[in-house]
Amino acid sequence: MRISTVAARIAPALLVLAAAFPVFPAFAGDAVLPPLTMNSVIASTVPGNGDINPYGIVQVKRSTGRLVAGNILISNFNASSNFQGTGTTIVQVAPDGTVTLFAGIDAGSLPGSCPGGVGLTTALAVLQSGWVIVGSLPTADGTAATAQAGCLIVLDNMGNAVETFSGGLINGPWDMTALDGDRQAMLFVTNVLNGTVAANGAVVNGGTVLRLNLRVSTSAMPRLEAITVIGSGFAEHSDPAALVIGPTGVGLRSDCGTADDCIEQGQDEGGSTLYVADTANNRVAAIDNPLGRTHSAGMGHTLSAGGTLNAPLGLVVTPGGEILTVNGGDGFITEISPGGKQVAHAQLQSGGAPAVAGTLFGLVFVPKRGIYYVDDGANMLNLLHH
Repeated sequence: MRISTVAARIAPALLVLAAAFPVFPAFAGDAVLPPLTMNSVIASTVPGNGDINPYGIVQVKRSTGRLVAGNILISNFNASSNFQGTGTTIVQVAPDGTVTLFAGIDAGSLPGSCPGGVGLTTALAVLQSGWVIVGSLPTADGTAATAQAGCLIVLDNMGNAVETFSGGLINGPWDMTALDGDRQAMLFVTNVLNGTVAANGAVVNGGTVLRLNLRVSTSAMPRLEAITVIGSGFAEHSDPAALVIGPTGVGLRSDCGTADDCIEQGQDEGGSTLYVADTANNRVAAIDNPLGRTHSAGMGHTLSAGGTLNAPLGLVVTPGGEILTVNGGDGFITEISPGGKQVAHAQLQSGGAPAVAGTLFGLVFVPKRGIYYVDDGANMLNLLHH
């Protein structure tokens, strides 16, 4: 979240490096984190145009077009100017560190409305049907004073922008997770600009979590069918270094069967829960029945707060239901059980706070491999592993 000052450029031969950063697990039981004791640098995330500040990260599940199963997509928030909210690229990184440009989005030729243009955020998802969806919270000069509402941009499997979702409830999409199948999809999106710019640094309780219901297929562009506010009242404010502080990472736990089954049920029969990193309040919130909810749950209920949390940002849920979230206030990751207990934490970066504060953002958990995460201070994709 800190503004990066140097665009790291790594020679291809040095893209995969075993790092010796130690991690310090708090407990040893069946937690996910304690066995992961190695940090490896996988690749620089800087593409040819010099974009920096990697934010969003998602793993490709199915190969189609230029998308390769097992690869990682990463969105960049800053242009080479280092202005936040001006990055326009998504890179694709293979497990061996090979980096290719998946998309370079031209604000002047977007296929639909996107107030303010392009500044790609942590809101990044890839659907099974091959569509990639990314959030834009653009600025004119890297400051919150010029931030505009932005949009969600839909890309095809070749990296071409084909449509946008904007206006109304979409106001500064900041992070996102998705549940999808062959016919339907749900996007869960945090928004951080509801009154933030006008407040000029003061805290406003306007942050929202939206559910977007889509009709999807491999042959037609996603069709937006409904938008529902399922969370609201989250604290948000502008910040000179971080642009915006507000509800960030979102992760879904759902046990109702296939994605299509879950979406068709549209209710909490499977015990579905959406977790939200409430950054400003230093807690992880839980929203019950996110699939079928027809009204806002407000700020949800607190799953976990304080402890080793320190301004949680990126968040992901493992297949076993454990919640992993990285801190904006230091270089640590915390693991939380479904019951809310902080069962482990580990240091992802050496140097300690404040040197590493604000440089962790998106993360992906890959069973049998580890945790991919971006370091937006060094512009790197890293892997915490056995």
